Amino acid sequence: MNDDTSPAAILRKRLYWHSRRGMWELDLLLIPFLEHRFDQLSEDEQLAYQRLIEEEDQDLFGWLMRREWPEEPSLKHIVQMIVAHAENTDNSAYRTL
Repeated sequence: MNDDTSPAAILRKRLYWHSRRGMWELDLLLIPFLEHRFDQLSEDEQLAYQRLIEEEDQDLFGWLMRREWPEEPSLKHIVQMIVAHAENTDNSAYRTL
């Protein structure tokens, strides 16, 4: 993260800190997705990600571990994108989070 004070940079910083959940399993999924994919998402997908990180950790964990899916279609879509990204990306650099 840099010292940019533009609205987009401020939003990214806020999203980054809200994506750090304190649960290693969630951090390993959310942080790499935010850093590598968020900017390429559509506006609706970005809004869905913002709504997603407002959810409770236990719900996020269940969804991201594919134990169940969110009922809301836009949240289900973004969760599926995060899971696919994790399965298809080398995230070994994040193991020290």
